Formats: sequence, structure tokens, C-alpha cells
Amino acid sequence: MKKIQFSPGRTLVCGVLNVTPDSFSDGGKWDSTEAAVAQALELQEQGADMIDIGGESSRPGSEPVSLEDEKSRVLPVLEALAGRLHVPVSVDTCKPELAVLAIAAGADIINDITGFRDPAMAAAAAATGAGAIIMHMQGEPRSMQAAPYYMDVVAEVKAFLAGRAAELERAGVKDILLDPGIGFGKTLEHNLALIARLGEIRALGYPVFLGVSRKKFIGALAGGGPEERLAGTIAACVAGAANGADIIRVHDVLECRRAMLVADAVRAAAK
Repeated sequence: MKKIQFSPGRTLVCGVLNVTPDSFSDGGKWDSTEAAVAQALELQEQGADMIDIGGESSRPGSEPVSLEDEKSRVLPVLEALAGRLHVPVSVDTCKPELAVLAIAAGADIINDITGFRDPAMAAAAAATGAGAIIMHMQGEPRSMQAAPYYMDVVAEVKAFLAGRAAELERAGVKDILLDPGIGFGKTLEHNLALIARLGEIRALGYPVFLGVSRKKFIGALAGGGPEERLAGTIAACVAGAANGADIIRVHDVLECRRAMLVADAVRAAAK
């Protein structure tokens, strides 16, 4: 089981690998095992500190897929990558059955967008010794952007993550990361508040995992479709790292890795 190698003052980069036909930005690009394996190796070569593999799209409006479909997308990729990656791999799933199989096939971390609300998912992480990424989402992907509402989005997200982390610790999970769930049941204003006040979530004492890459809020601010949001993605990642993010989850590993080297160096010089 590979662990995330944190280093003081360095923001880690997680490469996104969607083995789906319908993800919002790169759906269909890596939906064959051969293409997905090649991309995973390329992300590692570009400097990814970990790779997040998902077989079910969670874009706004998406519908769930069956366990069998998700297994057929994810497991062959993990099996083909066995022994070829030196960085940890997280599996992006909300199905406990797939999580257990994915860890057996070589994944190291479970990334659950539903925040481990299902007790079976917490049990899966504890039983396998896997790490856990707890994400906050209001609602579910197919309806989460209909009318998201919070009295205080940061306080509410923080309280949810703190509660789930405590529950996972009681279950015996040792390596826990927190993800505020940018774009998952959040308006533009909610997303900006979470990035600006990320330090309040970091104060809980767990590493923070931030996924802003190519998301809709960037297009709302700067224009352009998903493939045109690299500059905005880098800006959001730099802001997130300055405010407490330990890991950024991105599609464009090479460019974001270079940007973070500069941003981290500037932050270090200010101390």
C-alpha cells in the first residue's frame, strides 16, 4: 500500500484519469484500457504525486452507472498498471464493493464523493487499510446544482467533514484527507468562499484535497469551455494552495506542477 508523500512547503499534484465516456471535460479520451494505462504513465512522467482513477462521471446532471459497468472500466486499468506506478492511486467511487476490489487490484486510497456516508464504505477503507478522501456534496450529481443553499457554506462544509473524519477514525481508518467539494452542490459564490477560507477546513488538522480543474465556476469568471480553462485552473490552484490546500487535483499535470513550483517558492520566501 503506497502512501502519499507529503513534503513541507510543497503542494502535491494529483492527476485526473477518468475512464468514462461522459465526464464533463475528458469523457471518452481514456475509456479503453490501453489509452487509460498510457495516460496514467504519462501523468506520472509529468510529475503527478498521485493519480485519481474514476469510472463513473459525477458531472452535474449525470446519472449513476451500474456496479458491473464501473468494474469493467476501472479494474482492468488498475490490473494493467500493477507494478508500473510508483505513486499512490486513488479510486473515485461511492460503491463499497468496487472500492474493495480496486484496493485488491492495486489502488491505495478511496475517494468517495458522497463523504463515506455509507457505513460499508468506511468499513471497506478500514478493512483494506486504504486511505480515505472525504468529499462534501450537497445532494447528488444529477440534481446537486438545481438550487444549492447554505446559511454559511464554509461552516457547514467544515462541520460535515469534521464529523465524517471522526467517524472514519472510530472505524479504524488512519490516512484521511478532506475535500470541500468545489462545484458539488455549490454556487459560484459558495465555491469562491470555500477557496478563500480553505484555512478554516485545514485547521481541522487533516490534509486538504482540492479539485478545481476546468470546473464551471472558472468558465463563469473567465469564459471558455472546459478545454479553455487552464489559466483559470492555475489561478484557482495557486489561491487554494496559499489558503491551505495540500493537494490539487488537476487534468493538466505538467502545467499545474510547474505553476505550483513557482507559487510554493514565493510562499516559502515570504516566511
